[in-house]
Amino acid sequence: MDTTEKTISVKSLFADFTAITKARLAVSVVFSSMAGYLLGFSDIHPFSWLTFILLGIGGYCMVGASNVFNQIIEKDLDSLMDRTKNRPVPSGKISVKNAFWLGCLLTVLGIGILYAINPKTAMFGAISIFLYTSVYTPLKTKTPLAVFVGAFPGAIPFMLGWVAATNNFGIEAGTLFMIQFFWQFPHFWAIGWFLYDDYKKAGFFMLPTKKKDKKTALYTILYTVWLILASLLPVTGFTGELKLSYISAGVVLLVGLWMLVYAIKLYKKMDGPTARKLMLVSVSYISLLQVIYVLDKFIR
Repeated sequence: MDTTEKTISVKSLFADFTAITKARLAVSVVFSSMAGYLLGFSDIHPFSWLTFILLGIGGYCMVGASNVFNQIIEKDLDSLMDRTKNRPVPSGKISVKNAFWLGCLLTVLGIGILYAINPKTAMFGAISIFLYTSVYTPLKTKTPLAVFVGAFPGAIPFMLGWVAATNNFGIEAGTLFMIQFFWQFPHFWAIGWFLYDDYKKAGFFMLPTKKKDKKTALYTILYTVWLILASLLPVTGFTGELKLSYISAGVVLLVGLWMLVYAIKLYKKMDGPTARKLMLVSVSYISLLQVIYVLDKFIR
């Protein structure tokens, strides 16, 4: 094998690895965890570069493992949908056997690395993998409640960083969990709306009413409102060491209203392009919120 062939082989392996672990999703989850860590460290729990790096690597392994097992379980269903049929497992680029061993390796590495931070962090990471693969994934073809179940592992990363920094799950970590928990609903319902026809091919029930109707759009508005309220809780002073200044709370409110505007637009227009815009805005929203929270802490 010449140098060119080796380069192509390495590139191909890397491409398959990033695809099967859903690298973009995994990186966004790691970003949430790191934001939580930056919010959690203090004089009592000083910042540690080693912990910060371990959280990033361990977090990626855990998310990657969840995605690998998900693709194994949904291999036949993924092959029916346009957006997933070219994934490594349904396309045959990676065999189920090799994917399984990769998932196991990532799980062991992830739990081990997070355990090196503290046992609570490893426990929540393990719970996330279990709920995502063993409960959420099978429920997707059974009931719209799958989104509710999936919101639990989806909400863990933000608070995981706080637990990694403090070795404690209290009102602060609970508030971070609640923010990302409520965010899951408008985000995934927007995805379920504009990918409705593709999901239908595999029999996935992602919308609360199983239909693109006014009731689903109304639920999206209501959960966005609850998300905004949850995001403002730290300004009240009732969330322990998790605080937010009035100025930053105002910015958080404006960003939340930006997302709410698109939820209302979906209620009015009831179409796929608007749902897709809401999804994109929701992704920007959660990242901006986390950045605002972190900047507020350092500015204060």
